[in-house]
Amino acid sequence: MSERAHLESSREGAAGAGGGATSSPAVGTPPWFEVTEPTRSETPVLVEVPHAGLMLDPEALAWTLAPARSIAADADLYVDEIVREAPAVGATLLVANASRYLVDLNRGPQDFDAEAVDGGGQPPFPRGVVWRLTTDGAPALVARLSREELERRMAAVYRPYHATLERILARKRARFGCAVLLCAHSMPSATRPRAGWPPGPPVARADIVPGTRGRSTAAGNLIDLVERVAGRHGLSVRHDDPYRGGFSTAHYGKPANNIHAIQVEIARRLYMDEASLQRRPQALGTVREFARILMNELGAAASCLMGRPGEASAEPT
Repeated sequence: MSERAHLESSREGAAGAGGGATSSPAVGTPPWFEVTEPTRSETPVLVEVPHAGLMLDPEALAWTLAPARSIAADADLYVDEIVREAPAVGATLLVANASRYLVDLNRGPQDFDAEAVDGGGQPPFPRGVVWRLTTDGAPALVARLSREELERRMAAVYRPYHATLERILARKRARFGCAVLLCAHSMPSATRPRAGWPPGPPVARADIVPGTRGRSTAAGNLIDLVERVAGRHGLSVRHDDPYRGGFSTAHYGKPANNIHAIQVEIARRLYMDEASLQRRPQALGTVREFARILMNELGAAASCLMGRPGEASAEPT
């Protein structure tokens, strides 16, 4: 078995025993994403993990030039493990098993350029819904995708994933009066050189980066809660730097409509060895406890917004 094919078939712990796997690529293979519903009293919180997956099907592998190392290094490895206790604190958990090299679920459906897909747009978009360059700047595709291959990926993975996400948010808002989307991600702990960037030493990032696009995608008390919980765990915080929140945060975070979205980036040094890509079990447990408390307290804080839409829209944008 090739290294790339091995990545497809051997992702350890693919998102837990899902109460409702929603999209399956083929008989006998794991689903492209999984939903696990709360195991205790439900809260308004939905936790999504769009980038922890490593799955590529044979059709996508035929287009893929990115090496196995890039497929793994550019994934948010182990974030699904960090937030796995979401259902135990009343949140719904949505985890993608698909690799972002198959389709990036945190990009808009039109986010691709002509070098990535036949007939794509003009502005450069090397890492859009289709990645044509790895983070290290190496080619990710054998050739630009055909429109038929793009449509196959969108129909199989992208649209079902976002339809499921929208359905869960709508259900929670109908039940509770509001919904909170926590977009769980990880990030390299320091800046990495990229083609075209000026040379310089790596710059360390904060431990936790909440992305809310200038505090516009969630109520202020929810945004501040992330910083308070991080502070209690001795974690540094820098808002919107370098990640302001991707497609899900911007698209779904509409506080005036009682849907709040916060992207949380976790520095990988906190729980893994970034050179070997191996988890550090004890450290991972510490970060998991931070995530558990954050998810629990977001649920409690969101419940306080129920029936008070003005609270959700009070934060200036």
